Amino acid sequence: MKKITLLLAIIVLTFSCKNTEQKTEETVIEPVVTEITTTKNLFQGEFIVVDNAAVFKGTDFIYGVTLNDVAKELASQVENVKNDAFDMVPVIVKGTISKKPEGQEGWDEILTINEIVKVSDTPSEADIKIDAKKK
Repeated sequence: MKKITLLLAIIVLTFSCKNTEQKTEETVIEPVVTEITTTKNLFQGEFIVVDNAAVFKGTDFIYGVTLNDVAKELASQVENVKNDAFDMVPVIVKGTISKKPEGQEGWDEILTINEIVKVSDTPSEADIKIDAKKK
């Protein structure tokens, strides 16, 4: 009789512990999802405009940029910071991402800038620096 009581106690404890762990997982997931949706439209990266094309590059993404009025304003602000034509300038902007239209050339994802949050006072350091020396 003691063995059956002990066995039932172990089974009850085992099933009661599993329910507690599932409730903990659900509460941990909810705040993470909320945080992602609140910062969804804020982008931090480097901006460059060359001829009639603009690119926004982050640590793990690259987007083409729609040249609307806000992007042109950002381009003029960045132009004042650049040392040469190919300098990229760190910026923070708010915007939306969309897929490129069918049959159009360019980046797969396009950033449409809606608001300029911050523009750095100095250009980014080049990832690769080419030093041309005459012999």
